[in-house]
Amino acid sequence: MHIIHTGEELNGNRRDWRNLKQVFNYLKVYRGRALFALCCLILSKWANVAVPLVLKEIIDSLDGKVVQTLVLPVSLLLAYGAFRLLSALFNELRDTVFARVRFHAMRQLSNQVLAHLHQLSLRFHLSRKTGAISRDLERGTRSVGSLMNFMVFSIVPIIVEFSLVAFILAKNYDWVFVATTFSTVAVYIVFTLLVTEWRMEHRHAMNRYDSESNTQAFDSLINYETVKYFNNEKLELSRYDELLGKWEESAVKSQATMSLLNFGQASIIAIGVTIIMFLAANGVVKGSMTIGDLVMVNAFMLQLFIPLNMLGIIYRQIKYTLADMDLVFKLLNKKPEIVDPPGAQALKVAKGEVIFEHVCFSYQKERLILKDVNFTIPPGKTVAVVGLSGSGKSTLVRLLFRFYDLDAGRILIDGQDIRTVTQDSLRKNIGIVPQDTVLFNETIFYNIQYGNLNASEKEVKNAAKMAHIYEFIESLPDGWNTMVGERGLKLSGGEKQRVAIARTILKNPAILVFDEATSSLDTATEQAIQKTLQQISSHTTTLTIAHRLSTVVDADKIIVMESGKIVERGAHAELIKRKGKYWAMWQLQQDGSD
Repeated sequence: MHIIHTGEELNGNRRDWRNLKQVFNYLKVYRGRALFALCCLILSKWANVAVPLVLKEIIDSLDGKVVQTLVLPVSLLLAYGAFRLLSALFNELRDTVFARVRFHAMRQLSNQVLAHLHQLSLRFHLSRKTGAISRDLERGTRSVGSLMNFMVFSIVPIIVEFSLVAFILAKNYDWVFVATTFSTVAVYIVFTLLVTEWRMEHRHAMNRYDSESNTQAFDSLINYETVKYFNNEKLELSRYDELLGKWEESAVKSQATMSLLNFGQASIIAIGVTIIMFLAANGVVKGSMTIGDLVMVNAFMLQLFIPLNMLGIIYRQIKYTLADMDLVFKLLNKKPEIVDPPGAQALKVAKGEVIFEHVCFSYQKERLILKDVNFTIPPGKTVAVVGLSGSGKSTLVRLLFRFYDLDAGRILIDGQDIRTVTQDSLRKNIGIVPQDTVLFNETIFYNIQYGNLNASEKEVKNAAKMAHIYEFIESLPDGWNTMVGERGLKLSGGEKQRVAIARTILKNPAILVFDEATSSLDTATEQAIQKTLQQISSHTTTLTIAHRLSTVVDADKIIVMESGKIVERGAHAELIKRKGKYWAMWQLQQDGSD
């Protein structure tokens, strides 16, 4: 996924802090739950730290005082069990309370990302790599929940527990215990940070090759038929395997460097614990500490260093999580190319007049697609646009829907510049039957009703009858509940096109666009559909993009385009009499050469 930044590129650490700030914004909805979970965490750690304290008292009470074993140890043992139980209780309560916070944050981000993707321009979606975006979004969304887990269930508990233990050691024992503990932790953290930063390159490479291989696999599956047509299964597998090979190399290096890091961390902890135990044992020998003190210090060290050993893993996971999250937040920070101006009003369609006024447009600056295009579609009339491939016909449709903004000129609907009205209201008033019909992997009924979600079953079926697909649907084993497959691949081109026609009929828009609306139909069905299209467009402003001239002979006006310019315009009979570009195209098609 290629993301272009308009401002100064942020360095890694600044991006991480910025992303963390954005993550914590998702906590606002359930801030009360988050605070309650934090209180449970503190209480859990308080109970956890109390366990070694009680253990010390139990051991000291048993040290040469067997007479008291039937009194004091019983109460202490009960306290020991109670604190362990409380620790577990508050831990589970924290998990339960925080679950709503975490999963709601993931839901929020998922919704936000999908909404943002729908706001991005057609230019972005034409250049995107679906497989890579899918994998990046999956990892990015999951990373929010993971990060919250790490913070609430790992980082904060370690900080709280370390603070409590440090306080107890400083209050009851020689300063050297606190100094040794702090020194060990400091060396451990510095070592972990330095080595983890060094090895992050391999993780980034793993992510990159993972996304690329996923994209390649998706692409080969989307183009399944093309792969089969040309016997290129081996090519697709070899390309996929090549990327997986690079991923494997990065993964192996990542694992090797992680093992090095783990060994270094274990060495630091082992040295620190050994020094602490020497100090405690020496205190017992000198009489300044009891056996209970020795056991308590040992228990504290285990409670500290076991989770601290996990801190290295947690830090690495947080770095990986932040790397995954960065992909999503980069996407969210990408500005939509087409936006409603401040104070934009809804489009008001009274007559439905459409005017293209001195329209100029280019996808890339070096190549102008439309050059000073001027024409009007009067209310309730049909204007057809014809021309060779690449003449700019379909671009007119994209501009009418405002998928792109013009380089120059205006498009007016009932005198309103489409750039000054809301995109939502503009597209509500325009219906289209596209040349390349793409359906949702849902039922036929769902795909037709998509044109008007409030339509009744009767209205959906009437639209299907008008599109001459009703009998076909009724003949299917599953009828209206037939699943059409991904992109509608279980239906033929003609069947998909008739579903698209029914969907547009159901929408009943003020302005209609037919972009090669019958290109996939056989002659008999095309003639029947043409009568339907003429019927529904008889009182509707209609723009028809056509390749087969026989489908537009009844249009009120025909516009002939060539290289982005209008070279001829007029009714069919008029253009035939001129014997110009249109006449030449007509002769070719009548001779069967096209």
